[in-house]
Amino acid sequence: MAVTTLCFDFGNTRQKYALFKDDALQEVILLEDTGVEAIDKVMELHRPDKTILSSVINHDPAVEERMSVGSHFHKLSHLTRLPFTTPVGKPETIGADRLALIAASVLLFPKKNNLAIALGTCITYNFVNSQHEFLGGGISPGMDMRFRSLKDYTAKLPLVKEDWNFPLVGYDTVTNITSGVILGMAKEIDGFIDAYKSRYGNFNVLLTGGNSGYFVPHLKNKIFADPNLIFKGLYAISECN
Repeated sequence: MAVTTLCFDFGNTRQKYALFKDDALQEVILLEDTGVEAIDKVMELHRPDKTILSSVINHDPAVEERMSVGSHFHKLSHLTRLPFTTPVGKPETIGADRLALIAASVLLFPKKNNLAIALGTCITYNFVNSQHEFLGGGISPGMDMRFRSLKDYTAKLPLVKEDWNFPLVGYDTVTNITSGVILGMAKEIDGFIDAYKSRYGNFNVLLTGGNSGYFVPHLKNKIFADPNLIFKGLYAISECN
């Protein structure tokens, strides 16, 4: 009988979970509610053998107890057994989501230099070398944060929603903002990749996150895009623990 694993990702913008049967990802489900009753329903529906939680929000601690009922539960933290080392000053400050991304990088491209870029509420740049040492990276504002800041910190600019179809040269306020934010982020990402190349030589670039589809067509660098990278990393960490 297949082993069922649930991987929960509580992010700043969205909370989701992925269902694995053995090592095969079956589906990813968006959670509208992360309260105790909602988690109870998820656990009752799937009756998992194993459960892992990555959270960067202040969730109700009681949900961890619910996830452990009838399931081998693990909460991702700096105390977690990982398939890589974290030689940074304060490992307890590393976001759980970033640990999952590095685990996925090592799983997919072992013994290689990897730069994992996640596009969510923030952009995170996460570099792991060929010795499986997570060296750190960078954090900058994500797409929604940039759109909102233009409205919040100016008197007259509107809140613009992301759009796939926009020109290089904006012809009105909305298209000027869309071009500036999305192409600006694409140039930032390419710039980071080029800077890492100049220091480390060849490496793999992994791109993930709900907003990644907006940027792939505008990037000059070759990338490996996978919207479920964090869940694959969570599953790998679950197996280690």
